[in-house]
Amino acid sequence: MDEWWRGAAIYQIYPRSFQDSDGDGVGDLAGIIRRLDHVAALGVDAVWLSPFFTSPGRDMGYDVSDYRDVDPVYGSLRDFDALVARAHELGLRVIIDLVLSHTSDRHPWFEESRASRAGARADWYVWADPRADGTPPTNWPSVFGGPAWTFDPRRRQYYLHNFLPSQPDLNYHNPEVVEAVLDVMRFWIGRGVDGFRLDTVNYYTHDARLRDNPASEWPLGDFPANPYGAQQHLFSKSRPENLKVMERMRAVCDASGGAMMVGEIGDDGMRQVELMGEYTGPGRLHLAYSFAMLGPEHSAAHFRRCVEGFYEHAPGGTPSWSFSNHDVPRHVSRWTPPGGDARAVARQSIALLAALPGAIGIYQGEELGQTETDILFEELRDTARIAFWPEDKGRDGCRTPMTWESTAANAGFSTGTPWLPVKAPQAAHALDLEEARPDGIPAAYRETLAFRRASPALRAGAVRFLDLPEPVLGIERAQGDGRITALFNLSAQARRLKITGKAALAGPVRATLARRALALPAWGFAYLASSAALTVETT
Repeated sequence: MDEWWRGAAIYQIYPRSFQDSDGDGVGDLAGIIRRLDHVAALGVDAVWLSPFFTSPGRDMGYDVSDYRDVDPVYGSLRDFDALVARAHELGLRVIIDLVLSHTSDRHPWFEESRASRAGARADWYVWADPRADGTPPTNWPSVFGGPAWTFDPRRRQYYLHNFLPSQPDLNYHNPEVVEAVLDVMRFWIGRGVDGFRLDTVNYYTHDARLRDNPASEWPLGDFPANPYGAQQHLFSKSRPENLKVMERMRAVCDASGGAMMVGEIGDDGMRQVELMGEYTGPGRLHLAYSFAMLGPEHSAAHFRRCVEGFYEHAPGGTPSWSFSNHDVPRHVSRWTPPGGDARAVARQSIALLAALPGAIGIYQGEELGQTETDILFEELRDTARIAFWPEDKGRDGCRTPMTWESTAANAGFSTGTPWLPVKAPQAAHALDLEEARPDGIPAAYRETLAFRRASPALRAGAVRFLDLPEPVLGIERAQGDGRITALFNLSAQARRLKITGKAALAGPVRATLARRALALPAWGFAYLASSAALTVETT
């Protein structure tokens, strides 16, 4: 079986913001087809499409009302088939984002389930009686604020929703539900998809005994901005029963002859990394996608801790690392200090990502050096977390449209009014402008990804971290006789390293090597090729 996914570079497309083809201000499948040549030219192996299914749009498509059709705003099943065909012509695999932990409350399954306690689908969602005083069955909170339970007067019961009240949780303790979602996977495999990105994969099952979660330990006066962080979510997610569901899903993929699964695993701190290990055990997920590198922390110790932590728990597993996605502020804005060189951070980031073991994910616009958009309160479209404004400004800032042509209306995204604004700081990173710059970010992405693709050590080699003081990160990747040592200065101050052993600069570089001394400028980096392990010291 072709295990192409193990060292793959996967490009995430957020359809709503990629390219509008009909002037309604919303990106669509036809627009994606138009721009696929750009994606293929970067040198990635696959595209991941965020949800495009029929949806009322309360959570921008992550509330599905029909798993087997395309929302009209994005096009049709015929458009989807054309997209898959064009991607395959360009050598790109297609991964689609399946949201299976919950549905929309407008999904026919839920409408039938809430209608009666005696219906055929009465137990397809998580229903529970109130406590004696009428309060919810457990103390579980919703990720988006408030209780994770909403009372329904028709059934006189509460239903569970880990996210919005309009996103009721499916009941995976019911084998009929498991069979239904497996059939959804088979449907899309039949339409030619090569894999699935499984949204919130560790939320599928819940504690059948409905036990309360214990509190987290927070320093006095440091209560989290979102109360969801005040609990240890021992019973509302990441349950051991979830692994059986993963195994059933894996069997469907294996029977297809090659479809793969990458699961999004969200949990607190290093618990995410531990779960990545559990979920990529034999017969489970092919790849585990983590939020571990999607936060503000940007240190050598953090990157090392994430990677080593994964392999400690899953020595034979394969991780998937990303620095940005549609849910978090863009990494160039997160990691560039005030007054810092954002372009240098952007170039270093792709070099660092390419040096990590496993699959890597690139979110649309990263290859432009795109920064987070400052969204005003009146411009908000992501209202799921509006209760936490301004401490949490929502996810719109990373979801604004792609910028293609600097002189075109809305930087080439749409001839109509975009669903989110295209602002001047983002238009300044339009593709045509970046391609014309001598230090253009797209060229850095192409060069780095081509080097990674051609290097067995980077694609599949063993990983070892060098013991170097902050802010220098050293990663050795080795495969057979090939060895690459990647060095990164994660700071705005220049650093010098002493290299012992025979080595040569290889691939993309922002450093100089002379007489075994490596000079790393601010946010500098270098790949060193050698046939034996190198000794690296700071000077």
